[in-house]
Amino acid sequence: MKSNQRGWMKSLAVFVFALSLAGAASASDKDIVDTAIGAGSFKTLVAAVQAAGLESALRGSGPFTVFAPTDAAFARLPQGTVQELLKPENKAKLQAILTYHVVPGKVMAKDVVKLTAAKTVQGGTIKIINSNGVYVDNAKVIQTDIVTSNGVIHVIDAVLLPN
Repeated sequence: MKSNQRGWMKSLAVFVFALSLAGAASASDKDIVDTAIGAGSFKTLVAAVQAAGLESALRGSGPFTVFAPTDAAFARLPQGTVQELLKPENKAKLQAILTYHVVPGKVMAKDVVKLTAAKTVQGGTIKIINSNGVYVDNAKVIQTDIVTSNGVIHVIDAVLLPN
């Protein structure tokens, strides 16, 4: 390879690395709610947070750890469940379900795997299993350590339901 081609490739690599760092920094400048909105795969979760009146809490200083179910996870619930939960008369039930997905503090993946359980904001305890992947209750953790300005998001493939 000619030296000017190597120089160009090196410059490109530095530029791509700088862009990735800029992207990471801007993601962590956003709070949990804005990060979820920006991801595009948490529309149902964001709508539920808003319907439950929890948006301002999740925009607060925290820190919080959110085990965030994707839109696909919500879609696997029995038909009509989400629509029923979003009704104003079910606000308390929706709040209980959503706060069961939140653990106080910023618990990164390297720390989650050392735990067998965690107390949630809802007051219940989620079980953490580290075998053939990491599971929180019945949900598999499919993406970890999405750092936000007020905590961290771990993506899960199912909606957690408190006892």
